[in-house]
Amino acid sequence: MPRRARVLLPGVPMHVIQRGNNRQACFFADDDYRFYLEWLREYASKESCRVHAYVLMTNHVHLLLTSENVDGPGRLMKRLGQRYVQYINRTYRRSGTLWEGRFRSCLTQEEAYVLGCYRYIEMNPVRAAMVDHPAEYLWSSYRANAQGETDELLTPHEVYEHLGHKPSERQRAYRELFRYELDPGLVDEIRSATNGNYVLGTERFQEEVERMLRRRVTRGKPGRPKNVQSKPER
Repeated sequence: MPRRARVLLPGVPMHVIQRGNNRQACFFADDDYRFYLEWLREYASKESCRVHAYVLMTNHVHLLLTSENVDGPGRLMKRLGQRYVQYINRTYRRSGTLWEGRFRSCLTQEEAYVLGCYRYIEMNPVRAAMVDHPAEYLWSSYRANAQGETDELLTPHEVYEHLGHKPSERQRAYRELFRYELDPGLVDEIRSATNGNYVLGTERFQEEVERMLRRRVTRGKPGRPKNVQSKPER
């Protein structure tokens, strides 16, 4: 079965996941995380992609980004992935693939869904029981978005900027969002849309994207399609 074409629109936020092959580790030391983030910043700039949130887990990566070009995310992830694999293979004297294959992604509606993705991404270490609070995890965007730490990789999304008039107001409002757990239904929506390369948002937003792209952007209903042709009378 051929792979589904990606759902891509310039200027629309996208949640991206790249996993290690067979869910094996792809980060082994602090320098690995640092180099990945350094190259992510370099290639995101070259490919006109704005990164809003990220987390580097031991065996996978989450990004929330917006691209000015339809093919920007693909070029970014290809260049970044290739350079990082070369570094890992050289550093640890290994060979072969590191990543699971092509990355998974979903277009994300603005408003509540964008902030939901921010939280989903930065809460990953907590859900994985690696830390008790996202601020304790070194390799995510939480401390920049919530506490004002400098991170030259990040460009705040407009929805984030609407949280307050001043940086301190935005950071305080953002921290408030983390006082409550993400709704399990939203977590399932994000996972399903990203793993299936669908659209994350309201039905109206999904229908708008379908009209623009002229193809289905949501998961189909299970079962055989109905036969709409009438049978001849006997």
